[in-house]
Amino acid sequence: MSDDEVVVRSAVGRFDDFAEVVGVKKPGGAGCWCMAYRDSRVANEDRPAYMRDACGREPGPGVLAYVDDEPVAWCSVAPRSSYRRLMHSRTIPFVDDRDPWSVVCFVVRGGHRGRGLMAPLLRGAVEHAAAHGADVVEGYPVQVAPGERVDVISGYVGTTRLFERVGFSVVAPTTGRSGGRPRVVVRRELTG
Repeated sequence: MSDDEVVVRSAVGRFDDFAEVVGVKKPGGAGCWCMAYRDSRVANEDRPAYMRDACGREPGPGVLAYVDDEPVAWCSVAPRSSYRRLMHSRTIPFVDDRDPWSVVCFVVRGGHRGRGLMAPLLRGAVEHAAAHGADVVEGYPVQVAPGERVDVISGYVGTTRLFERVGFSVVAPTTGRSGGRPRVVVRRELTG
């Protein structure tokens, strides 16, 4: 799918669209609500309200991708300091003393996967971070061999191939894993 067919917008003021992509549809069902990295101590029943609040103020918790005005994908991107789990991680190292904007997860709605949404979504996340003053954006994807595919569960963090396609470079190893695959720290500098 070309970037022209995908519109990426900030989640600010778009909680209902965020909930359509990320929210739990089953009554009483538990889910992440994109809280695993933010603060997993928040109770499942309180997560929608937490994210409604985050979607109500700048810079927001991330970006949404739209195709034909329908919300179809989500990318969590915010300053690393806003992600409690990253700030206390024993497996994902700090590269330096800056507070990079961190891309921690992707969600693509069923029926829209495999259509090339991830690269435009990641580019939109980088643009969002830059518009809010970021000087560097960081991600923690899984390493994959050329042509190797990942399942939805391990792929929520993205792949090195995706990040490299959008101008990121591997800058550090981690001891983290997703779906049994090793993860690395990738970065894209936004200031010269």
